[in-house]
Amino acid sequence: MSERFENGFGGLVAVVTGGGTGMGRELVRQLTAQGCDVATCDVMPDTMGETVNICSMDGNPGKIMTFVADVSVEKDILAFRDAVAQWRPHVHILFNNAGIGGGGSIVTDERAGWEKTFNVCWGGVYYGTRAFLPLLLAAPFGQVVNTSSVNGFWASLGPKTSHTAYAAAKFAVKGFTEALIADFRVNAPTLRASVVMPGHIGTNIAINSSKLNGVDPDRMTEDQEQKVRARMEKVGVDTSSFSSDELRALLKLGAEGFRDNAPIDGAQAADIILKAVMNNEWRILVGEDAKILDEVVRQYPFDAYEPEFVERLHERGIMQGITR
Repeated sequence: MSERFENGFGGLVAVVTGGGTGMGRELVRQLTAQGCDVATCDVMPDTMGETVNICSMDGNPGKIMTFVADVSVEKDILAFRDAVAQWRPHVHILFNNAGIGGGGSIVTDERAGWEKTFNVCWGGVYYGTRAFLPLLLAAPFGQVVNTSSVNGFWASLGPKTSHTAYAAAKFAVKGFTEALIADFRVNAPTLRASVVMPGHIGTNIAINSSKLNGVDPDRMTEDQEQKVRARMEKVGVDTSSFSSDELRALLKLGAEGFRDNAPIDGAQAADIILKAVMNNEWRILVGEDAKILDEVVRQYPFDAYEPEFVERLHERGIMQGITR
C-alpha cells in the first residue's frame, strides 16, 4: 500500500462525478464505508438520492454532499467545485467517473448527440480536473483518477458497429491522464494520476445513455425507430418482422442484458479501482476481459479492426454479445 493511503481512505475527502448509478455509486458507497467524506454530482437527482439512502442504511460513517451537475457543461462543474470548497477546505481524490454512450457514427448520427457523448466522456474529465486542481493542490497530497475504457486502447465494438464518439473520448482520457503523470511530477509533485480502463461492467450505462440521449425505447419517435432499424440491419439483424412494440422490448432487453450478464458488477469494479489507487497504480485494468483485450491488441495491433480480430476475442472467451 502506498504511504499516501497507509490508513486507507478514512478521514480523506473525495469527489466522485456520476455518483448516482453504476461504478460511481459503488465508489461513493465503498469510500464512505471507510469514513471518507464524498462530494458527488450527477444529472439525475433521484438516483443520487438513492445512493445517499443506501449509504445511510449501511451506516457508513463518511459524509456525503450531493450536487446536480452536467459534467459536459463547464459552468455546472465550476458551481459544483464552489459548493465543495464551501463544504471542505481541500480534496484528496478526484474520481472523474461520469460517462455515457451514444453518437456511434460521425456519418449518420446527429452532431448534437455525437458531441453530447464526447463532451460528457472527455469534457467532464477535462473540466473536472481543471476545476478541482486548486482544491487538490491545497491538500497534503492529491490523486486524479480518470475513467477511460478498454475503448481507450481499442476503438471498436467490432467491424460492423460504429463507435466513434465514445472511443474518441476514451482515447483522449487515456492520453490526457498519462500525460498528467509527468506534468504533475514536474509542476505539482504532491499530485498523482491514474487511468481506469474497465471492460464489460454490469451497470445501467446502456439504459441511462438512451434516456440522456433522448432515445428512450419507451419514447422513441418514428424517425428514431427507423434509424435504430437501419443500424440493426447493418449488423445483420432483420427487423422487418418486428412490430414497434417488439423492437422497443428488444432494445430494453439488450440494455438490461448488458447490465445483468456482465462478468463483474459495479461493486467489484469499484473495489478493484480503490485497491489499485491505494497501491499507487497509474494504469488500472478492470476485469479479466480488459486484461485479455489489452494483451490481444498488443499481440495483433495491425489486425485490431479486422473481422478476424473479434473471432480471436471470442476464442479467448470475452466480448461475446457485445462485439459484432
